[in-house]
Amino acid sequence: MFFRKPFRDYGPFMLLMLLTCAVWETVSRLGLVPSFILPAPSAIWTALIEQRRLLFEQHLPATLQEVLIGFALSVSCGTLLGAGMHMFRPLEKALYPLLIISQTIPLIALSPIFIMWFGYTLWSKVAVVFLTAFFPVVVGTYDGLHKSGKIYRELLLTLGANRWHILRKTQIPLALPSFFSGLKLSIVYCVIGATIGEWLGGSRGLGYFSRRMAGNLQSAEMFAAVFLLSALGVVLFLGVAGLEKYILKKRGIHR
Repeated sequence: MFFRKPFRDYGPFMLLMLLTCAVWETVSRLGLVPSFILPAPSAIWTALIEQRRLLFEQHLPATLQEVLIGFALSVSCGTLLGAGMHMFRPLEKALYPLLIISQTIPLIALSPIFIMWFGYTLWSKVAVVFLTAFFPVVVGTYDGLHKSGKIYRELLLTLGANRWHILRKTQIPLALPSFFSGLKLSIVYCVIGATIGEWLGGSRGLGYFSRRMAGNLQSAEMFAAVFLLSALGVVLFLGVAGLEKYILKKRGIHR
């Protein structure tokens, strides 16, 4: 009885994953695809175990550090900017086009500039993470505040509420679902941004490790690093989703 709901929700996904891994393992063991192109899942797992100290004690913490710092900066700056654009119309007109333009520039083109400014330090990767991840937070905050509570706003105005009261009492609570949607996108983009930054320059991190293994044609080790990056993204996403569920439930907001 206890497992019925999880199986109903995630059973099809788990079955698909098992089937995919079984086909993948069979194709690799039969030699239909060279192992340096597509190593077997069992070989990836063996590489993950053999390289566990290097991966879990050196490279994973480095990537996690870049992701968390970049995410914290993205949430802080993105929330302030989104709220500021909502409250001050001239600020929105001045900055919104710039935000759109900033997302049209390929990160690959900007990363060498960050390396030139910050060197091969932590901050060049954090800059890439920030640029990748702050846009969803800005848009989520701005759209959430902009679209929320017109009826409540007019009601509170008739009761003599000022702008701060309206923002605090209605607009912020009603904007929370949109805000958290932005956060969930942002945390996944942080992992992508950190990986791009490490690929382009650095000496630590899962992106750096996977690039080094790819250069040596050690595909199993490279896939092990990619697997860890994917697992990191999933865990962080679930963490933000759990926080969202807790806060929305506490405030009585149902999605």
